[in-house]
Amino acid sequence: MPENDSAPGTDGADGNDGGDRAALRADCGNCFGLCCVALTLTRSADFAVNKDAGQPCRNLQEDFRCGIHTRLRTEGFAGCTVYDCFGAGQKVSGETFGGRDWRTAPESAQQMFQVFPVVRQLHELLWYLTEAVSLAPARSLRAEVRRSLDETERLTRLDANALAELDVATHRGGVAALLARTSELVRATAPRKKKRSHRGADLIAARLGGADLRGADLRGAYLIAADLAGADLRLADLIGADFRDADLSGADLTGALFLTQSQLNAAKGNGATRLPSSLSRPTHWNK
Repeated sequence: MPENDSAPGTDGADGNDGGDRAALRADCGNCFGLCCVALTLTRSADFAVNKDAGQPCRNLQEDFRCGIHTRLRTEGFAGCTVYDCFGAGQKVSGETFGGRDWRTAPESAQQMFQVFPVVRQLHELLWYLTEAVSLAPARSLRAEVRRSLDETERLTRLDANALAELDVATHRGGVAALLARTSELVRATAPRKKKRSHRGADLIAARLGGADLRGADLRGAYLIAADLAGADLRLADLIGADFRDADLSGADLTGALFLTQSQLNAAKGNGATRLPSSLSRPTHWNK
């Protein structure tokens, strides 16, 4: 479950609020611990154990709560604090399977664990599309984005059999192309004479402290352990950027495009980091 110390909307002034995305936030109290069972865990700096998909995590309790939720980082499960299902857990638990959990209805377990990652991908797309439809510089694409948003939402409400057969990769590809067009229109408004493209770039441990990255294309960039302290990332496209252990202390992310809570949770920051109003300051950041 994503960790934060404030309600969305309290930590980032002057940023795009990304529309109403309340249903796209994880509600672990209404989920059957699906991320703790359906996913494969590989022992690493992020996870203390190996776990096969379909095998319950050793920390999952009978009530589907995590037994070490407040100690995840100190117990070697930092990856759990970064993961975000974008609300797919409660959708699959409460709607797709009508509130029947995998313990009391074990015959549904395999399909539930198969469907959960599919709906999670769709909900991630909904997160981006909900933001895209609210971006004024891309108003010329608004009708197209709205249709894509509505279609993606429709797909999330398919029955379990249809979801299990869904070609989510093809749908995701179409949405990605539309989001890229949206990004171009928005980033064109950034006050820079020359827009930088770092799409998919290897920027691991890069020294970018104080850099002017307004309007930059950082899609899929590897920013692991990068120094971004004090950097200006307004209107930068951050979709899929890897911020693990990146230093965002004092950075300005207000108005950054397609940023997620998971990316923030993977990074380092402080009280001076400026965030979009739709996201929250992680509890492990320095105050």
